[in-house]
Order: sequence, then C-alpha cells, then structure tokens
Amino acid sequence: MIALARIAPELRKATSRMSMLPLPIGSAWGRRLTRGLLGRRRAVEHDGVTIETPANTPVPLRLYHPARRANRAALLWVHGGGYVIGAAAQDDGLCTAVARELGIMVVSVEYRLAPEHPFPAPLDDCRAAWTWMEAEAVVLGIDPLKIAIGGQSAGAGLAAALVQRIHAEGAAQPAAQWLFCPMIDDRTAAKTDLDRIGHRIWSNRVNRDGWRCYLGREPGATDVPPFAAPARTEDLAGLPPAWIGVGDVDLFCEEDRAYAARLQAAGIDVTLDIVPGAPHGFEAWAADTAIAQAYLARARAWLQARFASGEG
Repeated sequence: MIALARIAPELRKATSRMSMLPLPIGSAWGRRLTRGLLGRRRAVEHDGVTIETPANTPVPLRLYHPARRANRAALLWVHGGGYVIGAAAQDDGLCTAVARELGIMVVSVEYRLAPEHPFPAPLDDCRAAWTWMEAEAVVLGIDPLKIAIGGQSAGAGLAAALVQRIHAEGAAQPAAQWLFCPMIDDRTAAKTDLDRIGHRIWSNRVNRDGWRCYLGREPGATDVPPFAAPARTEDLAGLPPAWIGVGDVDLFCEEDRAYAARLQAAGIDVTLDIVPGAPHGFEAWAADTAIAQAYLARARAWLQARFASGEG
C-alpha cells in the first residue's frame, strides 16, 4: 500500500481512516451493503440553496436551486462510485456549493448502476438528463448553450463519455467539461502490475471489479464499444474546454494526464490541476481540509470563468 509519507500531511489522518473501509464491490452482497449505506445518507440543506427531486422526469434527478441566480448557466453533474455504487445525494455538499457560489442551477442525475445495468444504460441515463435540461431550459431559466457537464471518478468518466457522444451526434455542444479524477480508461485495470502498488482509497483490484461490472467483460479487451471508455476515443477534436483535476497518488493520475495531453494535442483548451499527495476523491471525504477547499475553489473559479467568457 502507498505509504502515508507520500500523502500530503493534511490528508494523512483522513486517508488512514478511509483506508480502513474496504470497498467490496466485486460481490453482490458488497455492492448491496455499500449502496445501502449511501442510500441512508440524508440530504443536507445549505443556506441559500433549495434541493428538489422533481417527479415525471425521464430519469431520477436532483435539482439544486440557488436563492440568488447570477446568470442562466447550469451544470449537469454525475456522481461517482466506480459505475457500481453511489447516489446523487452523496454530492450534496459539492453541488450546493457550486449552486450557491456561482449562482447557477445544478442538476445531478441518478443513473442506473452496473452490473445490473451495464454500459450503455448509465450513459443513456445521463444523455436523457441532458436532453431534459435542453427541453426544459425555458422553464428552468437556463441557457441551453451554457450548460457544462461534470462529474467525479466514474461520474467524470460518464461526463467525458457524454461530451464525446453529444459531439458525435452533432447536437448543440456543452459549454465545458468539468472532470474530477475521471475514471476513463479500462486498460489501466488490465495492468496487473499496478495491483502491488496498493493505491489508497481506490486500488487497481477494485478498479478492475468496477470496469468488469460496467463493461460486462474483462477490461482491456480490443472490442470495447464506443464511449464506454472515453480514453479510447481516437478523435478528440471539437470537444469543449476541459478542466481535469486529480491527485498525484491517485490510480487515475497517469490516465488523466494522458487524456489531458491528447485533448491539448487536438486543440482543446485544457486546464490540468494535479494535487501533490492527494489520493482518489480527497475533495469529497476530506472536504474540510485547506488543500481540498483550495482545490475546489480553483475548480469553481475555472467553471465560473468559462460561463463568463461567453464561449460555448
């Protein structure tokens, strides 16, 4: 396991605590247990933001309405969980902060989970949420040309895939893609030599379980369908500006760094924020630390600048 000495001092206590909570997602009972724990999370109300779960939407959605709307921009958010666990409510803190600080509406999608619903079901749900936001733009008070797509971990993988799919379909493009430690390359899971490193919070063994459930086959195969693993897409030209953030001791650091480089080579405006000593998802489970708060502030500032620029 990666030594605590490689973890940023401010994150070591929380990392030790989180490392004691294994993620048994490779088994049905483990997924049920983890989903049950996440499902019992209560929504946390934040000053200035109302959380709504509207009825009669194509997929379950969680809407964050700020009391003060700064503009008509919006964010479609996708929660993480390795494609197999997670719930929209787990990101109440992040989504309400974005809604409040930027004065925009945030819509979080409650997509179906693998292995019960493997690819393309989760991506289809995200596409349905995007379509709903466009169709309801007038009612929601948003500009359909100023909707960004973002997510964390597997959610960021789905966000990246959704951006690629929308572009391939020739539809109106998102204003930006906002990707926290994206899980985008199944070929990482196929590298068994990474198993011995023992990445904190999200190891390659767990990564392999997640990809296997999502793809319905062993990761690293040659016949992965389009958009199932965004890093596999060859032509990245024409995609919207991207912000990609990841810790340098995160299992996904190298695949994220490589994806950012390929986006830049394709002429895409990319900001890559690599945080020294930060394990996977630290901004969620150590959100009260100065290092996480500074990271989230930089991410929000980038997103706000994209909306203010008028691009997209």
